[in-house]
Amino acid sequence: MTLLSRKTDYALLIMVYLVNHEGGGSAREIAKKYNLSPSFVANILKELCQKGFLNSQRGVRGGYRLNRSADQISLGELLESLEDGLKLTNCSHHPEETDTECAVENLCPIKGPLREIHRRILGVLRETTLAQIIQTGQGVSETFQPELTVLGRELVPTNE
Repeated sequence: MTLLSRKTDYALLIMVYLVNHEGGGSAREIAKKYNLSPSFVANILKELCQKGFLNSQRGVRGGYRLNRSADQISLGELLESLEDGLKLTNCSHHPEETDTECAVENLCPIKGPLREIHRRILGVLRETTLAQIIQTGQGVSETFQPELTVLGRELVPTNE
């Protein structure tokens, strides 16, 4: 099981491509670069435009460009938008929301800790910008150093 859909994975690739190509890019160019279906890439580009992350321009000098700089685009904002709300579990919603698919939610001893983990993961994603996740060379970008402490234990990213 993956947390992000293939569409979201490809959207991140597309966004990184556009960061690295200031002049923008076309669906055809991006699809060719990553060996993806041009129609799937075009659909993702269209959705990214509708959600306000990209601008599109028709014509010979047309294509797609970022609507904002990469350091102004939160990874959390992007993922929540594309995934129609990002949830770790069915009960990761706010406590006041009552629409859940879990039959044992009111008896569940791990609901609170899972909700807290979800809150912290979203916090890290919302504080991380697209610019920070772009890799340089073989290692992780020096600017990407998220701090994540869950249930009293620090989770440290590894460069594997």
